[in-house]
This record gives sequence, C-alpha cells and structure tokens, in this order.
Amino acid sequence: MPHRNLTETVADLESAGQLVRIDAPIDPNLEMAEIQRRLYLAGGPAVLFTQPRGCRFPMLANLFGTVERMRFLFRDTLADVEKLVELKTHPDRAMKKPWRYWNLPSLLWRLRPKFRRQGSILEHRIPLYDLPQLKCWPMDGGAFVTLPQVYSEDPDRPGWMKSNLGMYRVQISGNDYDREREVGLHYQIHRGIGVHHSAAVRRGEKLRVNVIVGGPPALAVSAVMPLPEGLPELAFAGALGGRRLRMITAANGLPMPAEADFVISGTIDPMRTKPEGPFGDHLGYYSLRHEFPVLSVDAVYHRPGAIWPFTVVGRPPQEDTSFGEFIHELTGPVIPTVLPGVKAVHAVDAAGVHPLLLAIGSERYVPYAEQRQPQELLTQANAILGQGQLSLAKYLFIAAHEDDPQLDIHDIASFFRHILQRVDWSRDLHFQTRTTIDTLDYSAGEGLNAGSKVVVAAAGPVRRELGTQVPGDITLPPGFGTVRVALPGVLAISGPKHEGFQASADDEPAFKRLVEHLGPQADRLETFPLITLVDDADFAAKNLNNWVWVAFTRSNPAADLLGVKDFTRRKHYGCQGPLVMDARWKPHMAPPLVEDPAVTRRVDELAAPGGPLHGRIG
Repeated sequence: MPHRNLTETVADLESAGQLVRIDAPIDPNLEMAEIQRRLYLAGGPAVLFTQPRGCRFPMLANLFGTVERMRFLFRDTLADVEKLVELKTHPDRAMKKPWRYWNLPSLLWRLRPKFRRQGSILEHRIPLYDLPQLKCWPMDGGAFVTLPQVYSEDPDRPGWMKSNLGMYRVQISGNDYDREREVGLHYQIHRGIGVHHSAAVRRGEKLRVNVIVGGPPALAVSAVMPLPEGLPELAFAGALGGRRLRMITAANGLPMPAEADFVISGTIDPMRTKPEGPFGDHLGYYSLRHEFPVLSVDAVYHRPGAIWPFTVVGRPPQEDTSFGEFIHELTGPVIPTVLPGVKAVHAVDAAGVHPLLLAIGSERYVPYAEQRQPQELLTQANAILGQGQLSLAKYLFIAAHEDDPQLDIHDIASFFRHILQRVDWSRDLHFQTRTTIDTLDYSAGEGLNAGSKVVVAAAGPVRRELGTQVPGDITLPPGFGTVRVALPGVLAISGPKHEGFQASADDEPAFKRLVEHLGPQADRLETFPLITLVDDADFAAKNLNNWVWVAFTRSNPAADLLGVKDFTRRKHYGCQGPLVMDARWKPHMAPPLVEDPAVTRRVDELAAPGGPLHGRIG
C-alpha cells in the first residue's frame, strides 16, 4: 500500500518489526547523530525518537538504513518502476510483450501530479526556530536539515514540468542567519536549482523555493535520483510512490506536497549570500564556511502529527550508501542507452562517491589483439565525464569489456588488479587541468569547484604480474618510514608531514625527493605500478576502504601524481616507472571528522545494560 506520509510509513515499518521507538529523552545536538551512525553500521532498524530533548516533534532515524528496507518500503511499486526502466532501455518491448505491460497506461498516469486546493500541510504554521535543531558533528556551524527536498521551478518556463527537486544542504540556524526568517542553501553549480538560479539572475527577480521535509518516502528517493533530462522528480515520485503525487499551491505561488510533514517556504535573492557551514560531509571531512544563497522565509508549515526525518553524512559508509545501491539497482540498465558503448559505471562510495569512478566500456576500434590499446575507451571516458553528477569525478579508471567479460565493476579490488595488470603509464594517463570538481572537495586547494581530473584507460593483454609482498631490496630517502602492500600492485609508504600548499607537486620537497629516489629502482618496482605516499601506511593498508578513502580524497591529480622516470611529449605526460600519488593530508584541506569523546561516552551509557538503547545499537 502506498505511503502518503511518514505516519503511515512508521506504522508499516513498526508492524513489520523494522522500527523501534525510543521514549527516553535524546539530545538532537550530537547524540542522535552518533546513535544513527552506530545504527547504520550495525544494520539496525529505523528508530523513532519520541521525546527529543528541547523539541516537540518526534524525529525519525535510519529510515533508509538498509537496501532491504528500501525494497520493503517500495515493495508494491518496484516491479512497475522496473517496467518503465525497461521501456526506456528497449522501447520496442511494449509491442513485443504487450501482456507484460498491460498496466502501462495507469503507470504513465501516475507520473502526473494531482493538484488540489487544500492539504494537511497547511493546517499548522510555526516559527522557523521551532524546527528540530539537529547537529551532527562537533564543528558544524549550526543545525541542518539532512533529508531536505528542495523544490524550484524554471523562471523562464514555470510549472512542474520544468521543476527541480533536489537534496541540497539546508542550514536552519547558526552563523549570522536571522533565526526567525533566514535559511542557508548550499547547492553546487551543476545542479538543477543552479540553472534556475542563473535564470533568476538574468531576469532580475527572486527565485521561489520550497524546502520539503518528510512526506511520502518516494519524494526523498526522487530528490537524489539521476533522472534523464525532461523527467521531473515529481513524476518519478508518483511512479515509485504508487499513486499520483498530491500537490497544493501555497502563498508564495509554488506547489508543495499536500502530505509533506514540513515545508519551509520562501524566496532567494539570487544576488545575496551569507556564510554557510562548516558541515561534516560525505567525503569524511568538514566542508568549510563559504558564501552561499540565503532563503528568506515567508512561512513554515507542518501537518498534524508531523515527524522529522533525518540522516547523517560523514566518511562512508553511511545511510547515503544505501541510497546509492538502491539507485544503481533502478538505473543501472539505463546507462548503455545514455552512454553508448559503456557497459557499467560505479561511483565508489568508499571514496566519497564523486572523487572516484570505475567504468567498463567497449574497445572495438582495433580488433587485432597485438595492437589493442585504449581508443574507443577514451571517447567513452569523455562522455562519462560530461554526464550530470559524473562530471564531478576526479579519477576515472576505465577498462575494456572485451579483455574480461566477467569483470565485476563492484569488486573494487579485482577491478584495480585488472587495470594495474594492463596499464601502460607512458600512454594511459589523460589529464584535464583547471576544471570543475565537487564543491565539497578541498584536495586541490584552488577554491570552490576547482581542480583537475585524470582518466586511466587500460586495454589489452596482461603486461605484468602484481606484487603482494614488499620488495626487500628497495630503499627510501631519510624521513620516510613504513612500507605496506595496500592491494596487489599497490604500495603505501609513510612519509613526512606535508610542508604546505605548493604551486605544483614538483615544489613539495618530500614528494619530489621520493620520486627521484625511486628512479634508479624502477626495474625492481615493476610489479608495483602504483605507489601511494600517505601519512600512515598501516592505516591506509589496513583494509580496502581505508586505502580508497585516503588515496582519492586527499589527492588532486594534476598536483599529486608524479611518475618515476617521467616525461612530457607533445603535452602528453607519462612515465616509464611506477606512478606515485601524494595522498597525505595537506594544510589547505579541511579537517577530517572526529566524534566528540564526551558524546561517545554518553551514547555508550545509553547502550549499556539497563540503558534505553541496550541491544539496539553497536
């Protein structure tokens, strides 16, 4: 049965044994977030905090905490969504198998929202400062909405058909915001609302925005879906939610879901900003204070019995990991229709999603095995980096399907083994410099959205076997310590503390010293084509997730990749020996996320025998 709001969702999960209630007072300031993180890692149930300290609204955590729970929430509609995806991939199937698509007319009808004059969301209004004040990490700049659905329409073409519903960061207190009428909105330049913002600037008018919290669970999933252009998120919410989405129009003229739990309604002056942040983010670091748009709040609405859902972001895995897995299940089959020749793309969650992409493509340009080299893969790599959120990637590793048809793009260790066995660093490095990256990524030290990219495209027969033991005959310069094998063919070397921001890698003395020192030893390092310079080799090599996180969140390709015995020929950079990556933490980067020890002790007490959380969290 479709869920109209969170009250129905909670009842459904509770009856299925997938939700528990916590009636003890729990503080939204740091305590709830630490509980949520433990719940997620333990694969625990959804939790309804019925008595949040200092707040009159119950708060819901871990709603999307497992892929299995997400499948349960949409158990009645997943088959229908799969049919729509099939028809996007193979439009002729409706004619070939009409019996399978007998309900297609009703499915298409559900895509159209149903507009009404009244809805329960309009029954109550409250001051902005009465909303739950959730704070997740000690250095966060204030309270944030962590599961928002931000709705806007194109000023040039108003109406729901050209609307955008996105999950952008929303700060509702702290810094120098007016606690009664101002909200900070943090969104990246490539997002749909950014296009609407640009149109408002050009027209010299304010942009109307509704921040939706709660409502049908399908709304939250739709807000993070990478939908094809021309398919509004409201339409997909109707398909996934199993019923036409009920919408009403409020005082600011912008529609809102009739069964939303909360809506913050207002306008953005597109030329006005205020400092937003810091905020602990999905890369595992803080994103710092920067100027971002301000929403001037006209009204805050809530429906009767409203519930405040929240999540926590931080170093993966977190609840957004489940989002990513669920979305891949729904959209994976569409990738070849959007990117011809591309078999699969995987945004690696352990690296914070955007820094690292793995892809499998086709290499059909030269069918002769002895001549195989990346050609078509490069065309496909350019297409991938020009596609929506994939354009934020810093590192793209792409392999040829023909070299191993059984290669699993989600087996990260096997994928790197496949690449490193075949890569030729003299030809297979392709850089893009001075380009855009994730706003939240500080590895470049060049300002917001600015950094570089590299494509590693490998095709052809195996060139080398990969080492699994540290070579006993290599030497290191003074100041370099522990050496560990992070993956077959990958060494992690502990180095001295980074000496500060430099114009290029060549200017960082320790990094340059290591690369030069390894030059005469290149032949002895043939089985280790990739070397990562890190702060703590034991930590980086402890497990795959640690190495992926350190390597790809703490490096900027153009500055932090140097080759042993390198060269530049016709502006192409390559090397004859191993590729060395400087993945140390650098002073221009944001600090990593660390929990407050005092809060950890309090949560430990809540989870101890006799405590209200005993047996429910790790």
